[in-house]
Amino acid sequence: MLRVGLTGSIAVGKSFVCDVFRELGCHVLDADKIARDVVEKGTPGLAKIVSEFGEEILTRDGELDRPKMASIVFADEKMRLLLNSIVHPLVFESQNEWLAARESEDPDGIAIIDAALMIESGGYRRFEKLIVVWCEPDIQFERLIKRDGLSEADARKRMQAQMPQDEKKRFADFLIDTSGGFDPTRVQCRHVHSKLLELNG
Repeated sequence: MLRVGLTGSIAVGKSFVCDVFRELGCHVLDADKIARDVVEKGTPGLAKIVSEFGEEILTRDGELDRPKMASIVFADEKMRLLLNSIVHPLVFESQNEWLAARESEDPDGIAIIDAALMIESGGYRRFEKLIVVWCEPDIQFERLIKRDGLSEADARKRMQAQMPQDEKKRFADFLIDTSGGFDPTRVQCRHVHSKLLELNG
């Protein structure tokens, strides 16, 4: 099985790209979903976060208050690194279980894991190829404001808290530029998929 990492900054269109790869027959896992699952109410992951950050990061129902957590970690690099040190090992473990299950079902398949912080966490090294999804920064900025309902200042803060797109692109085996919208992006996905099939042949 060919193991492929897929990453890109916030609001660049990774979800659409993943949907296209699914349509093309790849197995695709959203690591952000796993990152949510490993800190669900009642998990050891959430217990560890509470022990480091305190009860105030919980909602009344005892779940992680994501907006509050985001406001803490996007404002303080040290807090962000602390959160990542708790969540990343749990995410890696869950990804490895998923990869093993897909490999036993479909040994000749292509498995893609999509994770926003794949390069920053070092997780990209576990994959044979890396796809970086990107778009022009002004388009990213507009998409982020529209998608998350953020102020311009908050959108800028979130973009600046991430590794610059140009730096991420240096790690890529394949680049997909979503600046042009859905149809041109779909064409690029098909092209990358055909290259992955050749590698997997």
